Amino acid sequence: MKIYTKTGDTGLTSLFGGTRVKKYNLRIESYGTVDELNSYIGLIKDQNINNSIKNSLLKIQNELFTLGAMLATPIEKETLKNGKERLNIPKIDDESIIFLEEEIDKMNQDLEQMTHFILPGGHQTVSFCHIARCICRRAERISVELQDQETINDNIIIYLNRLSDYLFVLARKLSKDLSVEEIKWIPQKK
Repeated sequence: MKIYTKTGDTGLTSLFGGTRVKKYNLRIESYGTVDELNSYIGLIKDQNINNSIKNSLLKIQNELFTLGAMLATPIEKETLKNGKERLNIPKIDDESIIFLEEEIDKMNQDLEQMTHFILPGGHQTVSFCHIARCICRRAERISVELQDQETINDNIIIYLNRLSDYLFVLARKLSKDLSVEEIKWIPQKK
């Protein structure tokens, strides 16, 4: 299989199902941002963190690949003429969302209650989590805009919303694991 196909040389690309669209199409932007998020999660996973978190991140990476495939497949193109499903993979569902919620709850058990907003930073690994969280929020915003224009599976937005919460709590957990003091945001008086 060749990596370069030359089919995108004119600024068009194909959605799953064959529809050709401009590369700046909102659907392309949404799953491209999810791909960017997935890469940052891989970067977090490659840090010196415990294996339980690495396993959770690997599961999340797989689910983000699924979510990207869902975004790349317009709902009206999901079923083939013979009635078979075009995107024949498990979808992001309630179980995927519950997994994130349970992971958040587990991590939160060991953390002090927040009394202030927290500034990103303190350790490179923690900063990677905050960058991923910001990219996740961007993916969510783009997906919400896409949902205003086209029908997409509601679980996509719910999953991205929950994932950004997970990444925030993960940053806090890793701060604790790495013995890094969280930087509280305290507005400066002029």
